[in-house]
Amino acid sequence: MRIILSLVILYGLATAASAADLPRSQPEEEGVPSAAIQSFLEAANQKIDSLHSFVLLRHGKCIAEAYWTPYDGQTRHQLYSLSKSFTSTAVGLAISEGKLSLDDPVLKFFPDEAPANPSANLKSMRVSDLLRMSTGHQTEPGRTSGESWAKTFLAHPVPFKPGTHFVYNTSATYMLSAIVQKATGQTLLDYLKLRLFDPLGIENPTWETSPQGVSTGGYGLSIRTKDIASFGQLYLQKGKWNGTQLIPAAWVEKATSLQTSNGSNPASDWDQGYGYQFWRCRHGAYRGDGAFGQYCLVLPEQDAVIAITSGLNDMQAVLNLVWDKLLPAFSEKPLVLDQKQSHLLEKTCKSLMIRIPETKGAAVTGSDRKFVFTNPPFKLESLSLQTAKLGRKLIVQFDGKEQQISCGNTSWLNGEAAWAMFPTQPIAACGNWTSADTFTAKICFRETPFITTLQLKFVGDELQLKSQMNVGFGPTKEQIIVGKAR
Repeated sequence: MRIILSLVILYGLATAASAADLPRSQPEEEGVPSAAIQSFLEAANQKIDSLHSFVLLRHGKCIAEAYWTPYDGQTRHQLYSLSKSFTSTAVGLAISEGKLSLDDPVLKFFPDEAPANPSANLKSMRVSDLLRMSTGHQTEPGRTSGESWAKTFLAHPVPFKPGTHFVYNTSATYMLSAIVQKATGQTLLDYLKLRLFDPLGIENPTWETSPQGVSTGGYGLSIRTKDIASFGQLYLQKGKWNGTQLIPAAWVEKATSLQTSNGSNPASDWDQGYGYQFWRCRHGAYRGDGAFGQYCLVLPEQDAVIAITSGLNDMQAVLNLVWDKLLPAFSEKPLVLDQKQSHLLEKTCKSLMIRIPETKGAAVTGSDRKFVFTNPPFKLESLSLQTAKLGRKLIVQFDGKEQQISCGNTSWLNGEAAWAMFPTQPIAACGNWTSADTFTAKICFRETPFITTLQLKFVGDELQLKSQMNVGFGPTKEQIIVGKAR
C-alpha cells in the first residue's frame, strides 16, 4: 500500500510539472551555431536516404526539430531495438521497488517452463546477464508463434558461462519483459505508464506483445520522436524530471556504463561496449538504437540529446555525420545570433521531404484499365491506375478487398491502406510518370521505417509490376509480376 501511495504522489507531482513539449530556445542561445545544424541537415538530405525526423536538445531545451514529410511530429514511429532501453528502465524501476534483483536466477521466474534437466550454465544465468547480453548463448534463441517464447529460450543451449560471452540477443530482452510481468503482474506498457510515460508526456504509446501476452521487450514500442528526446533527457538528468526522481540515479549510472566489452574497432560505435540495454559510443556518449536508424543519443560531456528516426541500412553513417557536423559545434557559452542562418535553418526544417519520383513522361493510353494478376504474391488480384484531382489513384484488390491509394504528384497524400505483408495502417503516397511507359509510386508506412517503391510498366495489354522496399530484414526486391488487361 505504501509503494502504491508513493507512486500516486510521484505521478501527481511529475504530471503537474511536465509539459507536452520541452522548452524551446534558439541554437545560439545554447551555444550551438544554426549553421552547424543546417550543415548536418543538408548533408543528411544529400548523402543519407533517408532520415525521417531529427530533434536536438541542448541544456534541456529543444533547439532544432525537423521532419521529412510525410513523417511528422505527432505520429508514432516504430523504435525496433531502441525499445530495449525502455525495457531496461522497467527492470531498474522494478528493482528499486523490491520486486526483483540483478542477481536473481532467470529460472526462478519460470519454474513451469524450465527444461527437465537444466544445465549448470542455465542455472547460473542471472537477470544481470540478460541485461548485459552475456547470457552464455552462442546463437540467439528463436521466437516462433507456435511455442512459448520463454520455454524456447530456456531450452536453447548455453555453451558459455553466463557473463563471459557477448551475443546481441533480442530474446534475452524479451525474457526481461517476461520477468517484469511475472514480478509486477503488469505488462511493460502498463507498468511504465504511471512511472515513465505519463510523467514525460508520452501520449498513447503502443507495444507489440508475444502470443503469450507479454510485451515483446526487445522491440515493438512505438512513440513520437520528441518522446524519444524526452527519454534521453531524463537519462541525461540522471533520472530526474522537473525536480522528481523518476528513475534512481544509481540505475542510470549502471545502465549507461560499460558492463560488457564487445569489440575493439575504434572507428565503430558498435565496438565501444554495452551497458544494460544501452550501447556505449565514441566521444563519451551512449545511446539506445533500433534497426534502420532509430536513435536516442545522449552526449553527457556536451549536455545534449539527439533523437532520430530513419529508414536506412547504413546506421554508422548517421553517427559519423553527428560526430563530423554537430560534435565540434557545441560551445560552452552562448553565441551571437546569426539572423540569416537562423531563418535559413527554420526554412529548411519546414521544407524537408522524402523524395518524390521525378516526372519524365506522360500518361500511357489505357493505363486506367483494370489489370488482373494470376497467383501473385500476397494475394494481389488486380490493379488499375486512375487520374485523380491531385495526381493519380491506385485501385488495388487484395484477397477480395478493394482499396484506393491516392498518390500526389507534387506532394505526399495521407490515407490508410494495406499492402503486401503490411496490414491496414496510416500511409502516405506519391507518384509520377518517370518514363514514357512507367509510372513510379511510393507508399510510405508512416508509423514505420518502411517505404515501398512500385514501378508500373505498361506494355500493350500487360502491366509489369516491380516492387522494392527501402529496408528490410531479408530481401527487399520482389519478383516482377505481370497483370493482363481485362
